[in-house]
Amino acid sequence: MVQTNNEVECERALAPLYQVNDPEIGLNVVDLGLIYEIQFEEAIKKITCRMTVTSQACPMTEAITDGVHQALHSVFPDDEIEIRLTFEPPWSQDMITEQGRIFLSQ
Repeated sequence: MVQTNNEVECERALAPLYQVNDPEIGLNVVDLGLIYEIQFEEAIKKITCRMTVTSQACPMTEAITDGVHQALHSVFPDDEIEIRLTFEPPWSQDMITEQGRIFLSQ
């Protein structure tokens, strides 16, 4: 579950993130559990997204974080978007949503 300070805006932010896939796995970043937190600072029009990738050595990190940035910018074009990459907690397969597990089992 994604932590946020604004549930309504977070739902708007998550919608395009379902279209951002990890190219190596073929599953979107939300169902993979890569998005940890989306915070909104409405007074200064800033969105901070704290996320991870499947491993620190992931060769697609830049492509994935760029995709997340572009997706958030598509919904909030006037806001500053900050992507904070973290490895705490480290990603594990336990973070994959039930929908993601179904997709990967096909």
